[in-house]
Amino acid sequence: MSEFTPAANPQTGHTEIITPDPNAKTRIEARRVTVWYGQKAGVRDVDMPIYANKVTALIGPSGCGKTTFLRALNRMHDLTPNARVTGEVLLDGVNVYDPGVDPVEVRRKIGMVFQKPNPFPTLSIYGNVVAGLRLVGIRKKSLLDEAVERALTQAALWDEVKDRLHAPSMSLSGGQQQRLCIARALAVEPEVLLMDEPTSALDPISTQSIEDLLTELKKHVTIVIVTHNMQQAGRVSDYTGFFLNGDLVEFGPTNPLFTTPKDKRTEAYITGRFG
Repeated sequence: MSEFTPAANPQTGHTEIITPDPNAKTRIEARRVTVWYGQKAGVRDVDMPIYANKVTALIGPSGCGKTTFLRALNRMHDLTPNARVTGEVLLDGVNVYDPGVDPVEVRRKIGMVFQKPNPFPTLSIYGNVVAGLRLVGIRKKSLLDEAVERALTQAALWDEVKDRLHAPSMSLSGGQQQRLCIARALAVEPEVLLMDEPTSALDPISTQSIEDLLTELKKHVTIVIVTHNMQQAGRVSDYTGFFLNGDLVEFGPTNPLFTTPKDKRTEAYITGRFG
């Protein structure tokens, strides 16, 4: 059961409109998450639940804070000079920003797929999938082989590449490269998969294959996807959060948020009056 309760935003005095789901399990809970770049806040006091084995879409105009918030969920901002995060990100009740928490382990549990396909160019298809496993010391070939088949199957790529696993990763098409990157993230068996506009650089056929894949993937992992495409959010997501100017304006189940939004700014964005 979810017991998520939003808090008032002290910057604006505005309480985000958050419609919790009492029947869903909360896998990640953001509490008053603010991301600072020097003295400037990229997102401010975001409260949001991320539900287990569901797809959550983050939408909003360019520069509104979607990707900034996404990267806060697995401590990617640790790698950004002059950036810092305040508030809490609870993964199964544990704050990933606690001093004793290893950020490498956080990123193993909360994987990430980026906007542009980024396979390791000097590695084969096989080598890309097992890269994370080798990093944590797994060397036994039978274990690696098993992980490759499992991850590539989950990423709907196995049948296309099973006979050329040792071919260069860059020999794949753009859509296949993105699915390879998904397989690479899945190989270490994350609990959550973050996807930052994963289809924006792909053609329509490849985009469709990734969207179809999400329905299957959420059986195994919890997914958060940033998308600039509201039609895509409507097709693939169970929940949606709308960001504007660094604030989370509204969050809830996708269908009612798109059809009967409770905040006029959400309605204005969805109906195309700005964005």
